Amino acid sequence: MRRRVAVTINGTKHEHEVEPRLLLVQYIRELAGLTGTHVGCDTSNCGACTVELDGHSVKSCTVFAVQADGAQVTTIEGLAKGSTLHPLQKAFWDEHGLQCGFCTPGMIMAAKQLLERNPNPTEQEIRMGLEGNLCRCTGYHNIVKSIQAAAKVMAPGAERKAPAPVS
Repeated sequence: MRRRVAVTINGTKHEHEVEPRLLLVQYIRELAGLTGTHVGCDTSNCGACTVELDGHSVKSCTVFAVQADGAQVTTIEGLAKGSTLHPLQKAFWDEHGLQCGFCTPGMIMAAKQLLERNPNPTEQEIRMGLEGNLCRCTGYHNIVKSIQAAAKVMAPGAERKAPAPVS
């Protein structure tokens, strides 16, 4: 039996009839058409599907779309403001944290939650904060550098310098 769900994703309300077993990641990609959130492993190990659900970081392959009925979801597409990247997106660009890019959306969404809880994390705290996200390029060094760079920009009291728009 299908069920009608309404989910606000990145400020836009989406309503669809869905099968109860439809995963939130499938809803985001296939019905809302937002493909920045990736399906990496289908087992919740890799974190490529990480999004914010009502302000909390979740792996969207572990949540049914019906569980998100009435919720607010933020995906990687919802972080940039027009052509101006979020400081984390900009730092990943500047510090070469993107690598192949498959894990990047999940890494950035997990890092956003980390920096909101701890605006000045140590390298070890960053590495621990990313434990649920896997990079198959074997290179966490630039990802950690990216998060450290973003932390400096996003820290309370840091001089705010608007990131340059991406052309």
